[in-house]
Amino acid sequence: MTDSSRTDRGTTSGILGRIFSRDHKVIGLQYFFLSLAAALVGVALSALMRFHLVWPDASLPFFGAIKPEQYLSLLTMHGTLMIFFVLTTAPQGAFGNYCLPLQIGAREMAFPRLNMLSFWFTVLAFLVLLSAFVVSGGAPISGWTHYPPLSAVASAGPGQGMGMDLWIASIGLFCFASVLGSINFIVTVLDRRAPGMTMMRLPLTVWAWFITAILSLLAFTVLHAAIVLLFMDRHAGTSFFIPEGVVVNGSVLQHSGGSPLLWQHLFWFFGHPEVYIAILPGMGLTSHLLSTFARKPVFGYRAMVYAMMAIGALGFMVWGHHMFVSGMNPFAAFAFSVLTMVIGVPSAIKTFNWLGTLWRGSIRLTVPMMFAIGFVSVFVTGGLSGPILAQPALDTYLHDTYFVVAHFHLIMGVAAVIAIFAATYFWFPKMFGRHMNSTLGYAHFWFTFVGAYAVFLPMHFLGMAGHPRRYSQLTEVHYLQPLLPLQRFITWAALVTIAGQVIFLFNLFWSIWRGRTAEPNPWEATTLEWSQGQDSPVMRGPYEFNVPGAKAEFLMQQEE
Repeated sequence: MTDSSRTDRGTTSGILGRIFSRDHKVIGLQYFFLSLAAALVGVALSALMRFHLVWPDASLPFFGAIKPEQYLSLLTMHGTLMIFFVLTTAPQGAFGNYCLPLQIGAREMAFPRLNMLSFWFTVLAFLVLLSAFVVSGGAPISGWTHYPPLSAVASAGPGQGMGMDLWIASIGLFCFASVLGSINFIVTVLDRRAPGMTMMRLPLTVWAWFITAILSLLAFTVLHAAIVLLFMDRHAGTSFFIPEGVVVNGSVLQHSGGSPLLWQHLFWFFGHPEVYIAILPGMGLTSHLLSTFARKPVFGYRAMVYAMMAIGALGFMVWGHHMFVSGMNPFAAFAFSVLTMVIGVPSAIKTFNWLGTLWRGSIRLTVPMMFAIGFVSVFVTGGLSGPILAQPALDTYLHDTYFVVAHFHLIMGVAAVIAIFAATYFWFPKMFGRHMNSTLGYAHFWFTFVGAYAVFLPMHFLGMAGHPRRYSQLTEVHYLQPLLPLQRFITWAALVTIAGQVIFLFNLFWSIWRGRTAEPNPWEATTLEWSQGQDSPVMRGPYEFNVPGAKAEFLMQQEE
């Protein structure tokens, strides 16, 4: 099936037709560059935070001296941008939109207009969020989790007025867009597969996008309901999250009967599945790349599928481990602790199967393969601290420290970003018809991989030493002074790692225009996005490499 046969025939020509295209490939690219823009802003905010932590009195161009409330606003907006507009948008919106129809042999997504609307609602959400920086009071300061009553009272602090309202509006739009996209993904997988493409012949990337869409549909609807209730507490006089007797600026608020813990339950019922919304596409891609570049079938294909299903289902049962310090019933804490340990089982299955896929393979250490191996490394390293935090007695001490910052940045942030890089290098020839420069790609990998460990491994030691997170500076906290050299090392490592991403940006944009022309199937892969001019039914599974008795080293899915 050729690319031209898949274009959306309802899309008008011209510039407007290109901008408001209903072609899944164009929309995938639009999501890609939107998430790239969000990443650049989010990384810039993190650089400002790291700089302020070790040089709190420095005056920066255009910013001056960063005040504690400005640091909290940087923290809030960094977390929001990275989690929603990068880690959620790029794996699913960009690569999922572009590649899923191609990998299942569909001409287009099931609902092209819905697909276009989903993207533009996401753009609007992004712009609304950024506008919080320029309104009176600035961006909100209550962190990306926005616990009430701080987030529910407009007079509670700088940025909690209009800035907070804009955050609520932005995330409301994002939730709506995500639900539209999720419906589209689910229907496309169930209804638009090519003849012969049974569910157990789907590439693991498609399984990951499909399960992620189900998680998004269930999780973002809950978050949307929660922020509507939060908005009503702020402007309609309700008391869903504001208890009686709250004093703000010397005045007792006229609210009663609300529960701040209700927000935590609703938010984390979304928040923990969000971890898997960010990481599951990376898991599927890693399985795909390890098989392709080890020239071996995926070890335990069905086990991989069922493990992703189990991770998705269990992801909705463990939200309470984020609330061990909230005073919850010890029996409830025990249940959430056990379930959190259980969710490590399917993750371990995937890890062992990745190693089994590599074992005795004819490994080709291409740039995408390097990032796929890097994903396995970071995922395992970040996951090792999960069972520690699953113990209520240990989490009580570590919860509000840098130990948790290190854990979720490795397991969710860095792992997902490495998967995004792997996908970019792998599908770049398909998306742009050219190769990215391999030498620059290897340099970028080592900057990113080593830099990530240099930044986040030391944070575990900060946490074990009792270093609280969210503190804007250490000068007033005497017992933290011995930790300042480690913070300074982390900051330098972060700045070097960020500088290393310039290699990627140059490689990306230079290769779009000047890269070496790509062959039709440059990686000698087996899945349908690399097939040319074939409308025949799917005849086999997605990872048939070195099959005994086969006429070739690899067999495309449509070959008999």
